[in-house]
Amino acid sequence: MPLLYAGIDEAGYGPLLGPLCVGCAMFVLPEVREPALADVRPPCLWRALAPAVCRTTTDRRHRIAIEDSKKLKGAKDAVGHPLRHLERGVSAFASACPGAPNAWESDAALLAALGASPTPPPIGDAWHSETLPLPVGNYAPALRIAASMLRTTLMKCNMSCLELRVRAIDAREFNAQAAQISNKATINFMAAMRHVERVRVAAVEHGIDAWIALDRQGGRTSYREPLQTSFPEARIRIIDESDALSRYRLEFPAIGGGATPAHGITISFELGGEGRNLPIALASMAAKFTRELHMRRMNAFFAHHVAELKPTAGYVQDGRRWMEQVGPAARTLGIPDEALVRTR
Repeated sequence: MPLLYAGIDEAGYGPLLGPLCVGCAMFVLPEVREPALADVRPPCLWRALAPAVCRTTTDRRHRIAIEDSKKLKGAKDAVGHPLRHLERGVSAFASACPGAPNAWESDAALLAALGASPTPPPIGDAWHSETLPLPVGNYAPALRIAASMLRTTLMKCNMSCLELRVRAIDAREFNAQAAQISNKATINFMAAMRHVERVRVAAVEHGIDAWIALDRQGGRTSYREPLQTSFPEARIRIIDESDALSRYRLEFPAIGGGATPAHGITISFELGGEGRNLPIALASMAAKFTRELHMRRMNAFFAHHVAELKPTAGYVQDGRRWMEQVGPAARTLGIPDEALVRTR
């Protein structure tokens, strides 16, 4: 039977400003395997999709670089825009999802496709009221060519990129959750579990098994208890709990008189998982690029109100510098610090 293979990863866990973004990439593979063999990992998608994707940013065949987002974002003084590789990869795979256009002309369109659109004012924050154009680091025709190359390769492999989504938790929501939760790592885990639930529902709808890979959450090696809290109806079997990985099989009973059949999913937390699972690397890229688009809007908005404002990526030291410059204007505009600054 086919397999739904998904990866989940985050970007922006540590910064002072901007959203925590948790991404999820889902693929439907033609791989035939017995769902009960939860210790059999999915095939390597870098190898399967090699005509269109690679790991390096200097590929002579001009394939799409898919790798951990930290390795793909360029330095500020590098040749070319620092976001060009993130943009190319995220744009291509988002365009490969069902019903998507072949290119993205604004951040609003891409964020909407990723499910990461900010709440508009007056409920949301003023810096999200204006959309900004895309692309930021590529030529639009080149992005269309990359998207077409990827679609062709996926079709030849009888695979599909079912969905690429990002959960963007802005400072307001982050602070509200942090006020109720003692450990901020739990905020990240809860966002990841929302993606897991979405993958589970998609697998049931398609009538196939699901394998979900996540990067290791901090230094933790045991996840049975938080998984049971997230999915109390599931029967959880520990496949492996070691320094390298923690893997579990979750079996769900039939409900609604069989309207939702009994089914199972495999969840694998892996140390350095983005290096072995293309869906994790792609989720990392989508999360990082989404965060960059949110920060781009924030910097552009306040640049209209603060003369000679140097943009920030939101990390602690530079974020404090930025807040010292922006604070007076923000207060004049009626924007409280908790809408900008995370409490943890």
